[in-house]
Amino acid sequence: MKRVIVSLFIVFAFIVGSIGVAVAQDAKKAPSPAQQAQQERMKSCNKDATAKGLKGDARKDFMKSCLSGKAGASEPAAKKMTQQDKMKACNKEATAKALKGDDRKKFMSDCLKK
Repeated sequence: MKRVIVSLFIVFAFIVGSIGVAVAQDAKKAPSPAQQAQQERMKSCNKDATAKGLKGDARKDFMKSCLSGKAGASEPAAKKMTQQDKMKACNKEATAKALKGDDRKKFMSDCLKK
């Protein structure tokens, strides 16, 4: 009687184990079309970022905008202009317009607020 019970237990364990393996294999399905598209976009953006030599925060910003679709795979993400860069650009423009005195101050103020 003990042998029969042990044999039934072994058979039961084998069946449960086989079902577990079958379920685990079903869990490894192919990615959905949306997942495949995201994977391809990730590969493309990563390749472009590497080709441009981006690192650190510049790479993070590029990848974020590229993956969200704001900047295409071939377009770099728009880099924020620092206050110093704004000052240089506004100063160049004011000099090109030959502005002096109060006109220059007003122009510089307006330009830096942009």
